[in-house]
Amino acid sequence: MEPRFDLFSNEIGAKIAKRFAATSTVLGQSGLPHSVQELVSLRASQINGCGWCIDYHVKEATAAGETALRLHLVAAWRESTVFTEAEQAALALAEEGTRLADAHQGVSDETWAQVRKHFDDDQVAALVSLVALINAANRLAVIVHQKGGSYETGAFAAATQ
Repeated sequence: MEPRFDLFSNEIGAKIAKRFAATSTVLGQSGLPHSVQELVSLRASQINGCGWCIDYHVKEATAAGETALRLHLVAAWRESTVFTEAEQAALALAEEGTRLADAHQGVSDETWAQVRKHFDDDQVAALVSLVALINAANRLAVIVHQKGGSYETGAFAAATQ
């Protein structure tokens, strides 16, 4: 499968990428831990099969100090001992928020209660927005067959300045 379209080299696509980057900046200022943001983004990207986003988030998380063990275990976080209760709540929200069509209720009350237990209002706003944003990014990249494997750490931030 070859890439269908280069969103970053298109004027409209580049403008949209800058808006994504601006939203990411707001998320970074939200108080939601960067590690949680990367884990959530990675998990949603795994579910959606977005190779470019998986590549991006693994490399950015690694550069920020995340361990290889935790990154390898994100796909099996329920069967792992390396994530905090807060991280587990965020990962559950990422999964349920990504798989909306798989459950008649969307995000369960149990997951929502765990999120509220561990995150303040600003962090909840950021977390919910992050789940929506990463799902949108996944869809953009998957639709145009954007491949993973060649991302260089920091390249997205540099390209969207």
